[in-house]
Amino acid sequence: MSKPKPQRIHLLLIAILSFAFLFRPSEADIGTASKYNPPYSPTACFGGDRSQFPASNLFAAAGEKVWDNGAACGRQYLLKCINSAVAGACVQGQQIQVIVVDRALTSVSKPSRADTNLVLSNTAYAAVANPSASFINIDFIQV
Repeated sequence: MSKPKPQRIHLLLIAILSFAFLFRPSEADIGTASKYNPPYSPTACFGGDRSQFPASNLFAAAGEKVWDNGAACGRQYLLKCINSAVAGACVQGQQIQVIVVDRALTSVSKPSRADTNLVLSNTAYAAVANPSASFINIDFIQV
């Protein structure tokens, strides 16, 4: 039996590394988002404290898949709209960062669609999608 030549080993390592970089698992999640209207307070996370809401009004309520028994409070997510049942609803290339301030299941205002990952404030929703769409598919990642 002959030993593999160093050149073949190097080529094999390059091929393995190239494959690993091309097909590495994504760190982002794919899910859905809906919207909700004011009143946004009180919240399940911070009660009636008005300082919980960022000046940008880019915030969200966590759906049950994200809620994590309350651990979602204060988490921040980068998200973008990837598609919708409404043609052209996504604002292409727009990505926003939201902070979780509430639980969708118990929020004062009900979501436009139940059982979504994130329920966005009107301002956040309008930044990434046409408000005429009741829900959108999103790519999101915790930051």
